[in-house]
Amino acid sequence: MTERTPLLHYRLSTSVNESEPRPPPAGSTQQRQPKKLSIFFGVVIPTLLSMFSVVVFLRIGFVVGQSGLYQAIAMFLVAYFIICMTVLSVCAISTNGALDAGGAYYMISRALGPEFGGSIGIMFFFANVCGCALFVLGLVEAIVATFGVPEDGTAATTAYQVLPSGYWWSLLYGTGVALLCLLVCLVGAHIYAKATFLIFLVVMFVLGTIFVSFFAVPPRTVVLPSSANPTANGTGPVFPTTANFTGFKLDTLLGNLWADYTVDYTTGTTMTFATVFAVMFNGCTGIMAGSNMSGELKNPSYSIPRGTITAVIFTFIIYNLLCVLVACSCDRVLLQRDYSFLRDINIWHPFVTIGVYSSTLSAAMSNLIGASRILYALARDDLFGKVLSPAKKTSHSGNPWVSVLISWFLVQLVLFSGKLNTIASIVTIFFLLVYAAVDLACLALEWASAPNFRPTFRYFTWHTCVLGIVGCAVMMFLINAIYASASIAFMLLLLLLIHYLSPTSSWGYISQALIFHQVRKYLLMLDVRKDHVKFWRPQVLLMVSNPRSSVGLITFINDIKKSGLYVLGHVQLGDLNTLPSDPLQSQYDSWLSLVDHLNIKAFVNLTLADSVRHGIQHLLFISGLGGMRPNTLVLGFYDDCLPNDKLIDPSLSTIQCTDPLGPLQELEQQPPLFHFSSLRGSSDRQDYGEFGDGKVLGPQEYVAIIADAMKMLKNVALARYFNNFDRAQVLSPPSSSPGKGAVYVDVWPVNLLRPDSSSYVDTCSLFLLQLACILNMVRAWRKATLRLFLCVEQGRSVRGSEEKLGQLLKELRIKAQVYPVPWDQQVALHWQRQGEWGKKQQSQSPDTTEEEKKQKAEMEEENEDDYVNSFPSNATRLSDDYLSAVNKLILDTAQPAPAVRFLYLPRPPADTRRYTTYLHQLELLTQDLGPTLLIHGVTPVITTDL
Repeated sequence: MTERTPLLHYRLSTSVNESEPRPPPAGSTQQRQPKKLSIFFGVVIPTLLSMFSVVVFLRIGFVVGQSGLYQAIAMFLVAYFIICMTVLSVCAISTNGALDAGGAYYMISRALGPEFGGSIGIMFFFANVCGCALFVLGLVEAIVATFGVPEDGTAATTAYQVLPSGYWWSLLYGTGVALLCLLVCLVGAHIYAKATFLIFLVVMFVLGTIFVSFFAVPPRTVVLPSSANPTANGTGPVFPTTANFTGFKLDTLLGNLWADYTVDYTTGTTMTFATVFAVMFNGCTGIMAGSNMSGELKNPSYSIPRGTITAVIFTFIIYNLLCVLVACSCDRVLLQRDYSFLRDINIWHPFVTIGVYSSTLSAAMSNLIGASRILYALARDDLFGKVLSPAKKTSHSGNPWVSVLISWFLVQLVLFSGKLNTIASIVTIFFLLVYAAVDLACLALEWASAPNFRPTFRYFTWHTCVLGIVGCAVMMFLINAIYASASIAFMLLLLLLIHYLSPTSSWGYISQALIFHQVRKYLLMLDVRKDHVKFWRPQVLLMVSNPRSSVGLITFINDIKKSGLYVLGHVQLGDLNTLPSDPLQSQYDSWLSLVDHLNIKAFVNLTLADSVRHGIQHLLFISGLGGMRPNTLVLGFYDDCLPNDKLIDPSLSTIQCTDPLGPLQELEQQPPLFHFSSLRGSSDRQDYGEFGDGKVLGPQEYVAIIADAMKMLKNVALARYFNNFDRAQVLSPPSSSPGKGAVYVDVWPVNLLRPDSSSYVDTCSLFLLQLACILNMVRAWRKATLRLFLCVEQGRSVRGSEEKLGQLLKELRIKAQVYPVPWDQQVALHWQRQGEWGKKQQSQSPDTTEEEKKQKAEMEEENEDDYVNSFPSNATRLSDDYLSAVNKLILDTAQPAPAVRFLYLPRPPADTRRYTTYLHQLELLTQDLGPTLLIHGVTPVITTDL
């Protein structure tokens, strides 16, 4: 294991865990050869040869003849502007870390993540395959033009025109050229580099002779090829059979300045600016040739920027010089009707033929070896699973021979298209799409403002990236809108396929950096001072101790949050001073896996504290950020209900293992989702509701937590009987059940612990209505019916109260059914207890001591405080009979049984000594009610204003 600095991740990324050595590829029995290619042999030469290739020898006259000198130069300026913007992006990305095999694919995938990288990688692979076929067809065209017998049956003009011509013969010649490229690429990249160096010398020599010929060769008449004269069969317009090389003449230049688009004699279609640009742009698509060799370079980060920029500048100068020289010395007919005219005007004709053969063969090999390296990198990253697994195989020297064979086979299929200009548009669009993706990758890295994006190449800005993207997109649709749309659609289809099928990578996702950057910016703009009740939404902190028993509650609260903040809070008891490290860091993966497993939109916030109460205070103080902070605390109810484990893996529960180490091994094989502690036994008491295990919290502290939250102006909800809550089952009741499958949500918006007060319009009651309405707005709960129960006594206007409440619901735009509920018998039980208590007071001895009077005064004072805090002054006098009667009233009235109930939660008493009584009363009130939320609201949340 090599040493590495823990905090420095220099490489862009790897496809496997950094802490594990990469297994040797299949077929590799010895150590691979070291990377040997320098900047000149590995980048400059492949890039130059790829960019010259067909255009410089076979299509430079075609471009000038069709579009004229002005538009030809404009085309080269546009093309080189686009590729220069892309080159700047390539240089920036390649100097920001170590590169591996795959070139542009490696840069895009490690910058934009596997989805974009994989889809663009496939597009780039196809671009290189089609590019290889295009250069092979160009070579075949040159061979047939030189050695082929005329297709129209006319006599051969030269003695060496002996090869038969035609579609199938051309396909045969193309297959032979492709096999030659295959043999060279199968040997390896180093043999290819040596071969390309010799070809480079030949091409440079031939270019030199071309420039010399413009000055040294006298004016002459050139016989046009018979294929350029379709009148041989007596149809079509009459074209001249000869054209002139005039030497440098002003009249010739003036005749070639403007565009004159005509029929392309090789395809029979009329040319336009877009089609000519598509053919010409293939002379600029070789800028990635050096990047594709990144796996064979000594120092890719140093070589790729310098070599690519050098090649781009050199080819731009050569192309423009050739355009000017051709426009000044060749008449328009020669340029339009003879694409091999450079051979006819050369000081020695075979020079150009040798140059065409050499450059196109080199470009074809460059694209073939580039395609194989991209396919190998895609296979090694396992983005497409077993589909590309054979492409991982390499030879002893590390050459991916299977990838080379697959690439060659696809090239052979493309050769069936037959003509160079036919596939030129497709190749150009593929390359433009890849260049746009490279610019997008660099733009994303720049906009993300990640501290680790600090390339040594600094001559770029986000403006250059945007210009490159826009330029590529515009030219794609100008060339062929149908091909461009189909290519983008295919890329998006691949993106979705990889997103859903590929495993999670360890490369890092640029989307996360961009999201962080934007979220931080918008959080700063979210001003809490501008909050308004019209835009209030619940932002919930749900306390969970063991998620195994809280799945039902977690999913239910996810429905009730209404696009608000949702935080799962957890308190672990402990003292950091006595621990060697923070025990919470290792738990985050399990909690985040829980969030993914339950498919909820929630954050996780864990804290370490000496008590549960202090821990919840911490979370209420620090959870959230800026204007996104919890305004509602949800706790499980404090009772004796036994929890049920809802996270048991059925496949593990059926395993019968006799090995004593078996359970431990099974635990290690479990995903992080199941790494929560097991639930307590049946004999243990659930000491703090559905968010806790063990005797770590008493009733006194539990009620104190409720009081703390209300002091901090947080709404509070206590959830009871959600242990067995199954959202899918609740929302899909059997049709045979009472109510014929209907789902109900019941709301009791009156303080049932204050029978002497039946107000329905206080803050807490309206908060209940708001939460119930929010639940009803969720798609899954939209078919549920809200039932609002109005507690009334005889002697009061029932109809008036019902109409008043109905009018309130109408103003609040809440759709609910109102049911009046007589509760005279329950209230009578309460007043009966009050009478008994009054008689007891009167029967007290008149000889009351001063101490007893003092205690009585203190109690009355406390009761007065309780009244202010919405807890009844007669709390200690609420009988169990009354509470049981109210509980029975709720059970009997709500038929059929609802999916969930919303009840009014009064404030805890001011006297902490009566916390236990308070909790006991809540327990009696909600006994056997099923899923119930006791809710207390402290802030206004409803408005009737626009």
